[in-house]
Amino acid sequence: MEYVVAAVILLVVLVVGVAGLVVPRLRRRELPPPGAGPATTIERPPAEEEAPELVVPDEELPPLIVGEKVEEPVRELETPEPTAGRLVRLRARLARSQSVFGRGLLSVLSRDHLDEDAWEEIEDSLISADVGVEATQVIVQRLRERVRVLGTRTVAEVRAQLAEELTAALEPDLDRSLKTAPHDGRPAVLLVVGVNGAGKTTTCGKIGRVLIADGRTVLFGAADTFRAAAADQLQTWGERVGAETVRGPEGGDPASVAFDAVKRGIDTSVDTVLIDTAGRLQNKVGLMDELGKVKRVVEKHGPVDETLLILDATTGQNGLEQARVFTEVVDVTGVVLTKLDGTAKGGIVIAVQRKLGIPVKLVGLGEGPDDLAPFEPSAFVEALLGSDS
Repeated sequence: MEYVVAAVILLVVLVVGVAGLVVPRLRRRELPPPGAGPATTIERPPAEEEAPELVVPDEELPPLIVGEKVEEPVRELETPEPTAGRLVRLRARLARSQSVFGRGLLSVLSRDHLDEDAWEEIEDSLISADVGVEATQVIVQRLRERVRVLGTRTVAEVRAQLAEELTAALEPDLDRSLKTAPHDGRPAVLLVVGVNGAGKTTTCGKIGRVLIADGRTVLFGAADTFRAAAADQLQTWGERVGAETVRGPEGGDPASVAFDAVKRGIDTSVDTVLIDTAGRLQNKVGLMDELGKVKRVVEKHGPVDETLLILDATTGQNGLEQARVFTEVVDVTGVVLTKLDGTAKGGIVIAVQRKLGIPVKLVGLGEGPDDLAPFEPSAFVEALLGSDS
């Protein structure tokens, strides 16, 4: 009996000891780590305890930006320089070519004795300046006769004679006016053509500035659909002076764009529609035929008033062949001679007019937006020859 009582007491002691070891451990596992809050529950302050809303008076609120887009400022329109006397104002640029037409020729012509070698030197200088063989022979023959008869020897006298002969070779009586006035209830239509790289799009934009400077309203037709950059460039020219640009999809039908441009010009009652065409090689029959199509489609609205051929002065006598082919396709009425600045190729003016009977109506003398001037033969010659000294 004593053994049973002792076993029970021992069992009770064992149970109490085990409980004393296990229960504290369980309690420690249930407690969060020191400084930590509840694992998943985040309490927020009651709504009435939130910070009060800051109220800003209406006059202090910033302007509302709709759709996160800031409205672009309105472009200030440019005012092109007046064209009257523009060629005279650009004389300095043209005078860079006087190494051929000016000092070299005057130096030879002012010699005490002009022998055959001297006259051949004069002929070579004129031919190298792209005056052309036929025109050069006529100019030199007339000069020889005047020097022989008048016996002139001073630089001033020889310069005056040379200026007269060159001016005469430029046929100052040709009609160089641009037909830009609206008529018969529709605008005047100017078609701009030329080979690749002649500067058609830039010149088209400059012509628009010339017309706006003279008081005309202008609309551009971007019929060069082969180059998206050409339409973008023409549109930029128009935006600068407030002229609208009609354009079509890239690779679209250029004749359709030209037709739509003229129609838009009629609807908006502008004075002049300028149509820029894609550059094309004069020896590519398909491209030239397409140019003819553009003109025929435009003429459904009425006749084209001017077809201006853009010629690069640096191309020399090759420009004559370009002019001949373009004239056969679209009946060129005038030439715009570009890139005369810093070159000695101004004689191409004489060659074009003498060979084809097409007047040079405008000349480009630089890269500035207003470096395009109406062609004035006497001012052109004076600029080429430079000063009397």
